[in-house]
Formats: sequence, structure tokens, C-alpha cells
Amino acid sequence: MPALRQDYGNLASASTTVPIASFSVRAFRIVTLLGEFMPKIAYQGWASCYRLASGHLELIATGDVGPRIIHLSAPGGENLFAVLPEHAGLTGGDEWRIYGGHRLWHAPQARPRSELPDNEPVKVLEAGHTLCLTQPVEAASGIQKEITVTLDPNRPHAVVRHRLSNLGLWPVELAPWAISAMAGEGVAIAPQSAPPAANGCRPDRLLALWPFADAADPRLRRGHRYLLLYQHPANENPFKVGLNVTEGWVAYYRRGSLFVKCFEYQEAATYPDMGSSVELFDCALFLEVETLGPLVRLAPGSSVEHVEHWFVYDGVAPVHDEDAAQRIVCPLAEESLRFAGLR
Repeated sequence: MPALRQDYGNLASASTTVPIASFSVRAFRIVTLLGEFMPKIAYQGWASCYRLASGHLELIATGDVGPRIIHLSAPGGENLFAVLPEHAGLTGGDEWRIYGGHRLWHAPQARPRSELPDNEPVKVLEAGHTLCLTQPVEAASGIQKEITVTLDPNRPHAVVRHRLSNLGLWPVELAPWAISAMAGEGVAIAPQSAPPAANGCRPDRLLALWPFADAADPRLRRGHRYLLLYQHPANENPFKVGLNVTEGWVAYYRRGSLFVKCFEYQEAATYPDMGSSVELFDCALFLEVETLGPLVRLAPGSSVEHVEHWFVYDGVAPVHDEDAAQRIVCPLAEESLRFAGLR
């Protein structure tokens, strides 16, 4: 068993495309199939939920719909994810529901492909500190979604692997798209490209706006080094922005807690949505913090993986402006990148 666990731990941390039947994937399947099912708990109206916890971090996933991780917090703390009361506990049906929490889509967004309902039960397997959630194959796309989360027992850190597998009959161009709907009244922080050593002659950063986004939206603050986007429940106007975050992190601050997502940015790759590796969507109910992997042409029988490293820091001083982002958020993000092996 330890050797198999080590094989899983050595999987690439960047977005990678591999045959579904590769050795490393088979090894992880053996680990999870030999593991015991963890006890079910009820949460937010869903009867079949599963809790992963260490002394540093707590996550809850639901097996009734998804794959979805619907709770993230410090032990005993307030949920950093939004869960919509009108959707909590619902299952079945043909309409797509936001639900809340963390989900996996495939980019670029297109209707109906991106918004196929995830209202059916998922297969849930567990081994130690690892939980694997696998959705039935999407009949309309031939794509199967899988989220695997592993808790670090020594720090407030989780490795979240997002896998899209093409079980259809033809190649599909897509990118893994990891979306976290964050609880309201917080602020998202995204770094811009680091200042060049010398004056550059070519552009090095991207700010992509969606058709419904007002460039003068008061929730958006564009600083010298950081972009901050605030969630205000009283503002009902949707807003979305995309950035090519080469620094490999994005964060969300709320009520003394800081959630940091780290990922590996691939310089030579092509990203969806005009080159966006990070996207932020804001509305009256929540704020979505999203990372994307590069675009790939996924052949039948192959899969692509996008990895996020999650860190939750508690007792963090208020983050209201760019100065606080530089003083408070940036050092914790750099620390997270080092722990994740991305620095």
C-alpha cells in the first residue's frame, strides 16, 4: 500500500494529458478501491456527504450530486464556500443548478456543453486522507469529470486534482476549469505580471472582460501589482474578468480567513478565453475564483488533469487594498507556492 500511495503522490502537478489506462492512474484506482468507505453524514440537506478533516483543514463533499466539494474551512470554522439555500439538498432533474461549493467544468464556456446538469449521484471512494469523486459520463459530451482531493496532515493544505476523460468517439478541444464559489462579502486578489527587469517593448499581461462586465464597475480595483474584486450582496450586476496570472496563485479574503489557490502556469501553452489562466466572476450571491488549464485536443480514451493546491490561513489581518495585498497576502501566497513545490 505505501508504494501505491507514493506512486499517486508523484503524479505531475501541472495540467497533463495521459491515456486513461496509464499505470499511475491504475495504481491510484487500486489504492482507492482497497480503501474503506468513510461514514456518510448529512449536510445542507444532502443525505450522502463525506467529510475529510485534519487538525488544520476540513472539507465536505456530497455524493448526491456533483462532483462537488461543498464545504471548506479551518477546523470548526465558517464555510468559505457559498451554498445557495434554494438549491441545497436538491437532486435530480434536467435543469442546471449552481448549488455552490467547488466544481469542475470544461472551457471554453458554451451552452449547453459547459452547463450540463450534475444532478445525479457520483461514485465516492476513499483511502486515508484522499477522497475521489467520479461523475457518470456526460451523455451529451462523452466527457467524464473526476475530482480527487488529498489533505496534507501537517498543514492547512489540500491537493485538488481535476480530471477530464474523453470516453466519446471523437477528439474534443477543451481545458480543465476549476471553479470555487466563495461566500459573500469578501475580496478576491489576483497578481499581475511581475515588473520586468528592463522596459519591455511587448505586452505582458491580459485583462479580458465579458460582454456583461462594466469596466467601470466599482467592485473592481486595478492597482500597480494586484487586481482586487470585491463581493457586495447589494450589487446585482454580474461581472467577469480574466487574467493571465503567470505568478501561479489567486486568493480570496473573508472575515479573517485567506484562501489561496496555487497552480502551475505553463508559459508556452495556449489558454482559453483570450489567454486567461485565472477568471473571477462576481454577482450578488457569491464570487467565483476560477483557474484554468491550457487548451488541449483530447483524444478518445485520454484524460487531462489540472491541479490546484489549496491553503487556508486563519487569523489574517484585514485585506482592503493593494497595500494590504502586498504586505499580507503576497507573503502567504509565496509560502504556499513553496509548500506546493511550485517555487
